[in-house]
Amino acid sequence: MVTRNRSIRVARRGAFVATTLGLVMAMATTVFAAVALTTVSTDPYTNSSSYHQTELEPDTFSFGSTIVGTFQVGRFYDGGASNIGWATSTDSGATWSHGFLPSTTVYSTPAGPWARISDPSVAYDPKHAVWMISGLAINASTTGKAVLISRSTDGGLTWQAPVTVAMAGGFGFFDKEWVACDTTSTSPHYGNCYVEWDDANNGNLLHLSRSTDGGSSWSASIATAASVIGGQPLAQPNGTVVVPIDNSFSTKVESFVSTDGGLTYTGPHAIATITSHTVAGGAMRTSPLPSAEVDAAGKIYVVWHDCRFRTSCSANDIVMSTSTDGVTWSSVVRTPVVATSGSADLFIPGIGVARSTSGSTAHLGVTMYALANASCSTSTCKLYSVFVSSTNGGSTWSTPKVLFGPLSFGWLPLTNQGYMVGDYISTSYAGGKAHPVIADATSGTCSTSTVGSCHEFMVTPTSGLATPGGTVPVRRERPVTSRSDHAARGFVTAF
Repeated sequence: MVTRNRSIRVARRGAFVATTLGLVMAMATTVFAAVALTTVSTDPYTNSSSYHQTELEPDTFSFGSTIVGTFQVGRFYDGGASNIGWATSTDSGATWSHGFLPSTTVYSTPAGPWARISDPSVAYDPKHAVWMISGLAINASTTGKAVLISRSTDGGLTWQAPVTVAMAGGFGFFDKEWVACDTTSTSPHYGNCYVEWDDANNGNLLHLSRSTDGGSSWSASIATAASVIGGQPLAQPNGTVVVPIDNSFSTKVESFVSTDGGLTYTGPHAIATITSHTVAGGAMRTSPLPSAEVDAAGKIYVVWHDCRFRTSCSANDIVMSTSTDGVTWSSVVRTPVVATSGSADLFIPGIGVARSTSGSTAHLGVTMYALANASCSTSTCKLYSVFVSSTNGGSTWSTPKVLFGPLSFGWLPLTNQGYMVGDYISTSYAGGKAHPVIADATSGTCSTSTVGSCHEFMVTPTSGLATPGGTVPVRRERPVTSRSDHAARGFVTAF
């Protein structure tokens, strides 16, 4: 078992972000509180074929006082990264350790067989006391060829060489995998873990697999042939597995459901159509992929960015739908972060739910990215990260808190689908507070031609984020547009 593990005794990034709402997205007329940030990881790699220093596309998971974040490190222009990194706190975010997975790519220590890796996600199996990070292994032809699981048996502080969940044979092109485990001790499928991904070269065909031994071995599940992208499996306390996911064109959010421990799945079950605004005219890499979490009673919350409540699809809001069974879903509502009459554009949400809360007292937190002006250009756009919370299951919300910004696009790595902070982000709760791990950046001209010209790294709020709730109500608003401002994309990859 080999790992690079450098302990960061909260290397505090003293950059306090104090801005007025008029400056930051014209959201209201009060002043945002400052947020202190801790840098939890930076990119150590120096290969000239990818951007350095860059870290992006984080996922997090928490269990008890442990929080594990995972993310891409050393992003390539046309897909994937030099390696996958991790950052772990065992004391509810007070201190952090970090490192990089072993035996994955040619850049890892020790070196692995793959040219690149992408799409990290993280889960915990308490029955077998195993943390898992999933990754998409990419070959030298820039094709997703395997789904990997790296395991940790010491609380997320060291990581083993990865286990292969599945290999793409022949023409296959895997993409967008995600892992989750059943963490409820009374569930009939306690300790089962589930992975979802798609095969882009076979019409974005849905694949699922399950493990019953702490991720040491995996077996394929049976599901309806469906074209999908970007699913996030969740296990309800009763053992039902629900996978919110986009269809392959990202024109609908759907779900697949298993009631037999992941052996078989039904679906797709309709959640909602998607109507989305193209962020910054396509200069920013975004996709309306769902972010999903489950509360203590099994209610599932799914959020994504959507423009249905903006005239002429002029900008995105964060919208939400919920379900108690994964089959029947509530009507879409808008999370009231900003007024629909404003110009702010909200996108790439990551929802978290405090594990012990539920129903009308469920504590929710949503971290997102935002532009103050949806009509900005590549040279004028200013990017922020924003957080809102609810203490009543999403009936009312807090006013928005800016975590950091403004960032210029040129500080970020440019990919073949736009400037990138990630296709997804995440929020997790520990110690009664929300702890997003998220990509921040500082000034620079990010280029592959100069190693070290980029300064994009992983941060988390130093003291976590309280969930004050709020009094801004969710209203039953009528959609004002039913069309996206762009054509539906075809079968594409997003790694």
